[in-house]
Amino acid sequence: MSGARVLVADDEDSIRFVLREALEEEGHEVVEAATGDAAWERLAVGDVDIAFLDIRMPELTGLELLERLRSTGNEVAAVVMTAQNTLDHAIEAMKHGALDYLAKPFQVAEVLALVDKALRVRALEREVRHLRREVGRPPESPLVGRSKAVLEVFKMIGRVAPRNVPVLIQGESGTGKELVARAIHAASPRATGDFVAVNSAAIPRELLESEMFGHERGAFTGATESRPGRFREAHLGTLFLDEIGDMPGDLQAKLLRVVQSGEITSVGGRRGEQVDVRVVAATHRDLDEEVRAGRFREDLLYRLRVVPLHIPPLRERSDDVPVLAAHFAARYSDELQTEARFVSDEALRFLAGYAWPGNVRELENAIKRALVLGTREVLSAEDFAFLADEQRGDTRSQTLEERVRSEAEAAFRNEDGTEELYRNVLERVERPLIEAALSFTGGNQLRAATLLGINRNTLRKKITELDIQLPVRS
Repeated sequence: MSGARVLVADDEDSIRFVLREALEEEGHEVVEAATGDAAWERLAVGDVDIAFLDIRMPELTGLELLERLRSTGNEVAAVVMTAQNTLDHAIEAMKHGALDYLAKPFQVAEVLALVDKALRVRALEREVRHLRREVGRPPESPLVGRSKAVLEVFKMIGRVAPRNVPVLIQGESGTGKELVARAIHAASPRATGDFVAVNSAAIPRELLESEMFGHERGAFTGATESRPGRFREAHLGTLFLDEIGDMPGDLQAKLLRVVQSGEITSVGGRRGEQVDVRVVAATHRDLDEEVRAGRFREDLLYRLRVVPLHIPPLRERSDDVPVLAAHFAARYSDELQTEARFVSDEALRFLAGYAWPGNVRELENAIKRALVLGTREVLSAEDFAFLADEQRGDTRSQTLEERVRSEAEAAFRNEDGTEELYRNVLERVERPLIEAALSFTGGNQLRAATLLGINRNTLRKKITELDIQLPVRS
């Protein structure tokens, strides 16, 4: 792959220096700009392949440069750089047609990977650059996080929001699927329309069809007046179908027809009616498995999963826990009229080590509980002791990694036997693993070593060190 001409636009000399050194070492040509106006002068020449644009610069900002690029049809691949890693910035950058979004501080490897990506996909960027520019957004971002995983979610929201296609949001309960759906709606051309939510699991089966499609007066016992239904209410807006995996099979068929044709028919009605609705669905279930089990229609899955969006569980993005905890503490302290306002660093470390089986919803409720019961302005780890008690009662559902982490965190807090912690943990993992291999092979050490992926001498050494009793070979 040949070298590219790269523009680095940033008012920090150190950033420009680091990027120049790294890119030139890889064979790329680098031009620099310390202000937005200087960057535009170079971009207007039209000979730049890739541009790294700081979001905040003197004169023109990175987003304003992006807007000019797209309005003039310039095909440069642009990457926005910022020290303010927020949902709004990520969404705005992607809506304005940025190739990607780079949060400071970043690794040089990330920069090089982005250059390679730009060179590979530049021919496909025209479609992305048609993204609408002046799209409304909520006054306050409902989504909070700084991890790479959640930043990818932010970027996906920015990419899909302007496109009128169905989105399927998948993730465990409590990860914030509805918040993501609302963010997609708020950043879309439909933001002036209504966001209407239907929970397929919370509405009784006999009422769900009427709830979604409406009913005519007298259509069934108790139908004393007609109702429009959620599809009509969401006309020119967004309909959020939560827990779509729990929808009964006969309603799945009717929903498929509506998604295909845009036409709904009320319960008891005779004539169809066209509606203009964007469907965003969500589920905690594995719909592919539901399809294989015959509980979900494959054709409906394909219609809903035009763009899949996965929200990782909180245990896989522990970097977000301190940010979320501080956010919830600030948000609810006034609402709950509590003395507590802040979360101590010690408490944040404790929270980051917790497994969070209930995800963000559990964290939010834990902060509320600590705020209500706390007696000081700053919440300490002791204010969250109830989590440790609950976790000890739920160790059977924990993964091995989660259990090791929680027990280690408890030992660190109590300073209880930490000098032997590493050896003890390894022994507790190695012993049952080796014993299982020896039992499976009937005591044949060569086969056991092969199964474990270690050599026979290492296995013998471990058997001696751990005082493992060999099974009696028959």
